[in-house]
Amino acid sequence: MQRTRPPFRADHVGSLLRPFRVKDARTKRAKRQISADDLRRIEDSEIEKAIHKQREVGLRLATDGEFRRSWWHFDFLSHLTGCELYETEGIKFAGVVTRGENIRTNGRIDFPDDHPMLAHFKFLKDKCAGTGLMPKMTIPSPAVLHFRGGRQAISTDVYPELGPFFEDLGRTYRKAVKAFYDAGCRYLQFDDTVWAYLCSEEELNKVRARGENVDSLQQTYARVINYAIAERPADMAITTHVCRGNFRSTWISSGGYEPVAETLLGRTNYDGYFLEYDSDRAGGFEPLRFLPKGNKVVVVGALTSKSGQLESKDDIKRRLEEASKFVALEQLALSPQCGFASTEEGNLLTEDEQWAKLRFVVEVADEVWGR
Repeated sequence: MQRTRPPFRADHVGSLLRPFRVKDARTKRAKRQISADDLRRIEDSEIEKAIHKQREVGLRLATDGEFRRSWWHFDFLSHLTGCELYETEGIKFAGVVTRGENIRTNGRIDFPDDHPMLAHFKFLKDKCAGTGLMPKMTIPSPAVLHFRGGRQAISTDVYPELGPFFEDLGRTYRKAVKAFYDAGCRYLQFDDTVWAYLCSEEELNKVRARGENVDSLQQTYARVINYAIAERPADMAITTHVCRGNFRSTWISSGGYEPVAETLLGRTNYDGYFLEYDSDRAGGFEPLRFLPKGNKVVVVGALTSKSGQLESKDDIKRRLEEASKFVALEQLALSPQCGFASTEEGNLLTEDEQWAKLRFVVEVADEVWGR
């Protein structure tokens, strides 16, 4: 019952704790103490180590850990044509506040041919060659660009109405999908906080307060996503990760998936869904009943990436058994609930604890689905 196509029975969301050498080099680069080439060489070296470590713990995929990024989303979005990063207030998580940066649209959006993450993926693919690992690329979902700032972050001079904005957004991401495929990517993931926020009444109230029509957002986002991925070739898998917030081991949104499950699982055409199920804030598995029978896979994020303490194998197996009451076991897989470092600050655990978690995922998956 192992899978040869992603998502794999034992998988992970994408980001890894930044090694000290990477953090130190980025700090020195910000102070102009080293060159951009010096920083890149250190990133290259640490990414190669991370690839081999992922193989060592038994995974069948490898990411670059997002070592070249500061944020899980802004580093990609800020390099789209028509988008820019700007200083603002930080985002409030449970007990902490992020650095004060955000993204806005100030021109017609497009995917440039020289987007730097294409080169990042090509490096990953090259270093995965001969390892038996499938290189996995993660980028933010198109929904994130709109939801993060809403109407107020989109130039009214460029987009007097939002209809053309969403059309350009879909075309931009369709172009991105093709560009990554042409670069050799066969496993692409859209990371997405939006669907989890749409499950939180507190977050919905914030969106209503800024004048958004929350009742139409699910359908709009599903339409844009489906357009973006509609032309992917048959040998390319595209998944999504639905995140509830992940900054220095804290979170933002609470609420089960019921409000969005029918649209997200049944009407968006992803191949797989990484869903967070590491705490009571995620609710029960009942919303999984909306996953169509067939080839789609739900990757159950039953282990937390927010602490280093290992879960009980029996508890994780019990969680998978509970999920299988609503989705056939062959349509399930296992991963940590989120990445280990959605931003360069990282979560509050050690690198050894991180690798132990990923090895644990592989061990449990082998015991549940066979090796």
